[in-house]
Amino acid sequence: MPNSIAFAANFTGILDEVYQRASVSGCLNSGRGLIRASKNAREIKIPMINVTGLGDYTRNVGYRDGSISLTYETKSVNYDRGLRLLADVMDVEEGGILDAFVTAGAELQRTQVAPEADAFTFSQIASHDGVTTQSEDLSSADAEDILAALRTVTNEMDEKQVSTGSRYLFITPTLHGVIEDFSTANPNRSNRVLGRFSRIVEVPQVRFYTAIDLLSGGDDGFGYRKRQAVYALTEDTDVVEGKTYYTRSGSGTAASPYTYTAVASPAKANLGSYYEQATAAGKDVNFMVVEKSAAIKFDRHIASKVFSPNELETLDSYMLKYRKVSLVDLMEAKLDGVYVGADTE
Repeated sequence: MPNSIAFAANFTGILDEVYQRASVSGCLNSGRGLIRASKNAREIKIPMINVTGLGDYTRNVGYRDGSISLTYETKSVNYDRGLRLLADVMDVEEGGILDAFVTAGAELQRTQVAPEADAFTFSQIASHDGVTTQSEDLSSADAEDILAALRTVTNEMDEKQVSTGSRYLFITPTLHGVIEDFSTANPNRSNRVLGRFSRIVEVPQVRFYTAIDLLSGGDDGFGYRKRQAVYALTEDTDVVEGKTYYTRSGSGTAASPYTYTAVASPAKANLGSYYEQATAAGKDVNFMVVEKSAAIKFDRHIASKVFSPNELETLDSYMLKYRKVSLVDLMEAKLDGVYVGADTE
């Protein structure tokens, strides 16, 4: 993608920039006390600790000997993204603002890196095998419905002995606002379920999906998007009862993208033109509850540097390079501490 740097004569010190929040998933970052970076650059070692229970103390024998088991599970990084920005010296000088190129690094972090890291984190948690996900349309729900849904979650976690000391509620600003307005207007109505969370974090809906597509930076563009469903021609030779088949229309171009329509009454004679969903589309997340120790969020490698023209052999340009390699996963023994409330679509 070519640069777009306008020439400037007189300019102010005010930068016109897009609105964007910084990272909201950083509170889940794992401490580096026990997590080990493996000798293999793409691997991280996660500690798994178990201790035996108590035994009887007797006057003749005394204490029973228990044991401690400390092992490390090796996990591979699942996020490796980067970008290079180049600006010709003359473009920067004629544009009139050298500092703008340096500022672009901060803009990259705020407007691209942070939102994508949040979206990846929440989608990885939501799509993890074994995580409880409940689909419910809360678009028209009132505060009592939302509070009831949260109470169901906290009751289940309390009964399973999930710690409240680091139990985080991630929720969209819209749903959180419904609860806050209700609490203000009805001070005598109970909202004490919110006290079962040590922290409440608002997550913009554009970062809150059950699944995302990370775009390559090629023809599909840059950044990420809510995962789109993938369809493939069915290989069935007979209609499978209960399966949903689709017909395809459109030319598959930007002006006329493919549209897939569910078949109400599939017929064996038409199976050759039917499609089925190979990969489901991502859904909007309404809220997510995560006990911090259940999450693994570890940056294996981050590189960010600005190079001057004197440092480049083949280009008379300024260059900014950024790369991030990390892991987002869950502790298998702590899946009771994770819950996802998603929309129906």
